[in-house]
Amino acid sequence: MIFPKLNLCGSTPSEDEVNLYQTYSLSGSVLIEIDKETPVKEVLTPILVAKFATNWVQLPNFENADELSDFMLKILDSGASKVAIPYPQPFSTDLLIEKFSQFPDDRLSLIINYKNQKETLDIINQFNPYVSAFIIKSNVDVCPLLKPNTKALSQKENFEREIYTKELTQIHAVAKKHKLIIDLVKINPTCQLITNLDELSFNLLLDSSKLAIGVYKNNKGDVTEDGKIDIGAAYSASLITDRPDNLYSTVVVDEQGVALGLAYSDAESISEAFRTRQGVYKSRSRGLWYKGLTSNSVQQLLRIDADCDKDTIRFTVHQTGTGFCHLNTRTCFGEDSGITALEAVLKKRFISAPEGSYTKRLFNDEKLLHAKIMEEAAELCEATDKDEIAWEAADVIFFSLSKCIAHGVTLSDIESHLDRRSKKITRRPGNAKPFRNPVEEAAKKEAEQKKAEEAKKVEESKYDFSLKDFDASTISAEQRKVLENRPIRSADNIAKLVTPIIENVRKNGDKAIKELTEKFDGVKLDDVVIQGPFTETPAELSQETVAAIDLAFDNLVKFHQAQLDPKPLHVETTPGVNCSRYVRSIEKVGLYVPGGTAVLPSTTMHLGVPAMVAGCSEIVLATPPRKDGSIVPEVLYVAKKINAKMIVKAGGAQAIAALAYGTETVPKVDKICGPGNQFVTAAKMFVQNDHSALVSIDMPAGPSEVLVIADAEAKPEYVAADLLSQAEHGKDSQSVLVAIDLTDDQFKAIEEEVKKQGNALPRAEIAKYSIANSFALRVKTLEEAITFSNAYAPEHLIINVADIENKKDEIISKVENAGSVFLGSYTTESCGDYASGTNHTLPTYGYARMYSGTNTGSFLKHITAQYITKDGLKNLGPAVMRLAECESLDAHRNAVAVRMKDIVG
Repeated sequence: MIFPKLNLCGSTPSEDEVNLYQTYSLSGSVLIEIDKETPVKEVLTPILVAKFATNWVQLPNFENADELSDFMLKILDSGASKVAIPYPQPFSTDLLIEKFSQFPDDRLSLIINYKNQKETLDIINQFNPYVSAFIIKSNVDVCPLLKPNTKALSQKENFEREIYTKELTQIHAVAKKHKLIIDLVKINPTCQLITNLDELSFNLLLDSSKLAIGVYKNNKGDVTEDGKIDIGAAYSASLITDRPDNLYSTVVVDEQGVALGLAYSDAESISEAFRTRQGVYKSRSRGLWYKGLTSNSVQQLLRIDADCDKDTIRFTVHQTGTGFCHLNTRTCFGEDSGITALEAVLKKRFISAPEGSYTKRLFNDEKLLHAKIMEEAAELCEATDKDEIAWEAADVIFFSLSKCIAHGVTLSDIESHLDRRSKKITRRPGNAKPFRNPVEEAAKKEAEQKKAEEAKKVEESKYDFSLKDFDASTISAEQRKVLENRPIRSADNIAKLVTPIIENVRKNGDKAIKELTEKFDGVKLDDVVIQGPFTETPAELSQETVAAIDLAFDNLVKFHQAQLDPKPLHVETTPGVNCSRYVRSIEKVGLYVPGGTAVLPSTTMHLGVPAMVAGCSEIVLATPPRKDGSIVPEVLYVAKKINAKMIVKAGGAQAIAALAYGTETVPKVDKICGPGNQFVTAAKMFVQNDHSALVSIDMPAGPSEVLVIADAEAKPEYVAADLLSQAEHGKDSQSVLVAIDLTDDQFKAIEEEVKKQGNALPRAEIAKYSIANSFALRVKTLEEAITFSNAYAPEHLIINVADIENKKDEIISKVENAGSVFLGSYTTESCGDYASGTNHTLPTYGYARMYSGTNTGSFLKHITAQYITKDGLKNLGPAVMRLAECESLDAHRNAVAVRMKDIVG
């Protein structure tokens, strides 16, 4: 097998060196060369504690044995699997052996400079009892094993090959079961050399100067022109197979070694796996298979291992999404069991456990969880028989793992710490900490928290879904004006935060996107974009979800196609003066789909359908990624239906900047559409006003809002549900009730429904803050209600009054300012948000006074043209000349005058 080597002597490693290490470590073992100046704690330790890599560290020479011994202890305690000591050192061999004997032999290896066979065998014999591996460093210029053993070799070549093979065989015989690695310093490696050395039980050390990554991807074979060998080809050279298709059976396991499924590999797919550091396999029917490319269930590759016979390999991966199997299960062997299954269940329940359930209480009440951990630990200590101990240990594991999941700690994190402890040479004394009385500590904490909790209750008492109530007949003109306007939002501080983000993206492109996404979203991206076309339906989607999206999509297409009138407009304004207008689509558009606290495939449709109908040639989506760097499958499916070019995995101001200015992988667009938070809005306003960006936006936007006009005939349940439908969007959303001539009891019935339904919502914590920032206004008549609504100019206007069937045309004629209107008790705003066909990307914050919601026209532009005959200019020319004279624009007048001279003589 191969043994990659990386030099980290001196200062902090560069980004390229870190990337090389992460790639090399996939092969299982890496030799890291350091010197005395290498900062161990800052540079080496973070690498050595990597859970899935077996890291060997090559030390320099030391002047004395004690200095070497101290440094060895430091490196081994830092997490190195083995240290490799160059031989000889500047002090005696006996003293070196004495120091070696103080360490476990399985943690030590020796580097021998090969001079001749006898000397090498003597050194191996001396150190056999004290080390577990030998690295033979050879400076030969020619290696007889570079060529295959065939009859084509000359007599001289066969002789040299036989001698060389005997020498290595004797070294192996003397070294016994010790691991043997050979460093052919002056030889450029080939796959044949690796295969031949492997047959002699030698691993080949490959310095980074001899390794290439992704050579197969560029169709250059396994060796580059300058003699570097592709790491995937080099790894594959030691593998064997008896399959007629020459594929290697590949067992895929997770971090705990649980088998996820079986795949197949070859040198090309292994090369790609190294290059992408993801699960890449060889499909027997489709070629290279990049796991999760379409389903979003990608695999982060952690390590590749060959079995004892080297005819099967194992991929250790971190599986994301629904799992490995095409049936949307984590494994191809059915459901998990044991502790890994428990971890998966707890992770799921942490996100979606029902309110009031015991698990939800554990996650929400840290005090209860701590008490249970201490209670079960005490019962485990008291347990005596086998079954009772197992029972109590299971309880301790359950509650301890619940604590871990609540704080983002995984089983893999726990195992990593256990592995690090097992590598420590310096042992802890093992004394127990002084006993802490949990009852006393709990009482102290309770006393300390009591005041804070009481203060919190006072603060939260106003967030109980109560409606602030105003009467139009008694409020002053100033109070009414306050209600008509939104709460003032200062843009100065937001702009100060957004501007550096935009400038960072303009200057650093994809690098800035990756850094900002990790900073704001906690997501480390490998790639900024997912390239289209998107051809497959994500496996995570249920048939019910697909059907719902399809229905909504078709309705949106019907409504937005009806808005499209591609025919040119022709008007003869004066005899001989023909004016026309032509419709053209905006070529490149960027659609921003928020992520944040909700998944919004509906927004993807409501932006994407009119862009598609308008005929935009390039549609680019931008949306924040999930925690594993993937995109929600619903958005992926809509991207497929609208023929999106790509998806940018970013949110916030950084996504807007990428669309406006472009990066290495994100194309610059001509118009940006889509809602977002105050940072997104500020970024859109910034780029629109920056002439160098040359980009337009759809509209300014603020928090989502609804205004409900209801009379005594409206069912309180319906009114409350409509108010809450926007309240759950965000804490700064507004839900306004304009109540027409309601009694106190009728008004109270609506308020009670708001409390009842609001407290039952999964997003109740958000909705109650929104309702606290909202209000109700009591009026006497429908006309008075519409007058207030026109002044408020809501994003969504719901009119739920009696006899709406017969009055809807009359009512809608009086509405002057609204993003979208919903008429009648059954016309819920939710239908417009999703599937009725109208668009839900609407002007908010009062901008409905001057903006329309997104429509097909949002993605169109119009070009005017005119054709004027000689008679037409004769009829129009005098008026044009006179108007030009009025404005003192003589050149304008002259352009007509020279022609009029020819016409009239």
